[in-house]
Amino acid sequence: PLAGIYAAITRQQKDGEPAGGWYPEQRLNWKEAVAGFTTGAAYAVHHEDDLGRLMMGCMFDVTILDRDPRGDPRDWLEAKVTALIVGGDRVR
Repeated sequence: PLAGIYAAITRQQKDGEPAGGWYPEQRLNWKEAVAGFTTGAAYAVHHEDDLGRLMMGCMFDVTILDRDPRGDPRDWLEAKVTALIVGGDRVR
């Protein structure tokens, strides 16, 4: 999903092409892009009440990164996963 978030924010491939992005008017901000992979995905499978949100009663998976990627969009590509929690259990 990190590369997908980068693409949604920049509308570019990993190599930065095309310059300015495909249909740049369709770029999302990082909050909108992350929502597409969380609450949006839960809604798409009709589980918006129990998936996609970090709150009591919802199942969740959490990915912990080595940096805060909200500034430079390239950080979404360069971030390393330092921990992974799936269904409440740390698996990495």
